[in-house]
Amino acid sequence: MQTDEVNLKKRAESAIDKKAAFGEDFELEKFEEGSRISKPIEDLQTLDEESKRTLLQVGVVPSEEGRSGSLLVLDNAVSHSSLKDKNVELMSTQKALEKYEWLEDYSWKLVSVDTDKYTAKTYLENADGYFIRVPAGKKSSLPVQTCLLLGRDKVFQTVHNIVIVEEGASLDIITGCTAKKGVEEGLHLGISEMYVKKGATLNFTMIHNWAEQIGVRPRTVIKVEEGGTYVSNYICLKPVRSVQTYPTVKLEGEGAVTRLNTIAIAHSGSELDLGSRAIFNAPGTKAELISRTITIGGRIIARGEMIGNEKGAKGHLECKGLVLTDKGSQLAIPILEANVDDVELTHEAAVGKIAKDQVEYLMARGLTEDEAVGMIVRGFLDVGIRGIPEELKNEIENTISQTAFGM
Repeated sequence: MQTDEVNLKKRAESAIDKKAAFGEDFELEKFEEGSRISKPIEDLQTLDEESKRTLLQVGVVPSEEGRSGSLLVLDNAVSHSSLKDKNVELMSTQKALEKYEWLEDYSWKLVSVDTDKYTAKTYLENADGYFIRVPAGKKSSLPVQTCLLLGRDKVFQTVHNIVIVEEGASLDIITGCTAKKGVEEGLHLGISEMYVKKGATLNFTMIHNWAEQIGVRPRTVIKVEEGGTYVSNYICLKPVRSVQTYPTVKLEGEGAVTRLNTIAIAHSGSELDLGSRAIFNAPGTKAELISRTITIGGRIIARGEMIGNEKGAKGHLECKGLVLTDKGSQLAIPILEANVDDVELTHEAAVGKIAKDQVEYLMARGLTEDEAVGMIVRGFLDVGIRGIPEELKNEIENTISQTAFGM
């Protein structure tokens, strides 16, 4: 074993009991390891109707129409991988590490193995996941879709993903994270390291649709080089026990840009601790962090953080939350830190109920109260997410309607 591997293993072993900085602490020993062996799924359309519906609800299209490639992780096994676009590389992380020696320079370089017990566990389990790369100057013709699926009850899933968009390249990814019908309890640990090279663009959309007793602990870091752009859309509208995520974008090259959009609904019994962080490490970098959250009985903590380390950095942080029932709660925590002069960082935070005059205005124009609330909620959650299938749009619409009706 090489020196770097030995050091990483020691660091991970020392952190296996280390609690995370935020969120409920899950005891890893209470969950069984998800299976690493899965019968290959040659065609996603051969899945049963219930499973296909589950995938569609998180933006994953079984027919693969409108997609350049697909990869499915079932528990801890990559069970499906297919690719139509010659401009994209798509395979399991473990296969990519075997194929490319140079990939060691990217693996576990952005996310520290000893961040907490969840990163330590994922490293020590030698987790698999997806590897996606677009060569310099190439563009994916259509989005790549990936699915992280819990297939058995009371198991933990560990995933390690690496994405590399080379200089001047462009890539769209849609990732759906969900559980099969009948899976009620489990733990998802997902590590993602993303590299956006000079002048490259990465659009990343993640949809969560778990179950009421599932814990979710993603750990994501993105590095954006000179003139690069990273756009993230995160959607979580269904019941889940606990999500704690704090993706960090490091703007490392002059003129690098990022925008992170979050839309989420916290149901009764759910705790969503959702953050986003932008670190301005190069001149002229820009960031926009937008959060739209609604509670209908659950607890939401919306964190946003901007750290300006170089001149000419500009950033705006916006946390807006609606409380639609007295049983729910919202907490907004904006943090702005400027370590040099000539940095422009702003924030806007607001939590509260829907304004009564807005509802009355729409009712005066012929809408019922439920229709008025639904229209307001719909507009509140609209941050312009592209590329999601009709089935998911309908699912979002149904959730909004139920939310408004249950007010």
